[in-house]
Amino acid sequence: MSIIGKQLPEFTLDAFKKPELVKVSTADVLGKWSIFVFYPADFTFVCPTELEDVQNSYAELKELGCEVYSVSCDSEFVHKAWSDASPSINKIEYYMLADKKHELADFFDVFQEESAMAYRGTFVVDPEGFVRTAEIHDMGIGRSAEELVRKVQAAQFVAKHGDQVCPARWKPGKDTLKPGLDLVGKI
Repeated sequence: MSIIGKQLPEFTLDAFKKPELVKVSTADVLGKWSIFVFYPADFTFVCPTELEDVQNSYAELKELGCEVYSVSCDSEFVHKAWSDASPSINKIEYYMLADKKHELADFFDVFQEESAMAYRGTFVVDPEGFVRTAEIHDMGIGRSAEELVRKVQAAQFVAKHGDQVCPARWKPGKDTLKPGLDLVGKI
């Protein structure tokens, strides 16, 4: 069964949000657009490049009314230690969730039993807690924050304008499509 359209479960997780340890729950996520960025593990190789890339787009995502939650199965203490040790991770201003029991990784179906790590999964969740986009990569394949921003913009557009859809590579201000018989076979 697809993750698209599923509603977030109830959860409360420890997190690191520089400079402190905090808790994040479902209630904290609801009411705004949210992005969950799963990654395999702290102190690895591709992960800091991706998380720094998301940080570089964080201000734009915040302008879109969106909060970012990076997630791994490491503890909040390891997140803090990684932030202290890595120049890339030290830049991060968004939440780093500690999914130690892989509750969210299981919900989003990104947990790999053999390695006890999460695949690289990125999910956009609407303010009501429903998953609107899903992207899952194998461990060694990095993602693009630029495309993530575009997906958030498209998801927000479709939520606001339910009678229109966003074609490939759509960006705000570009033409959308209004599904109907008049378009069948014409595109």
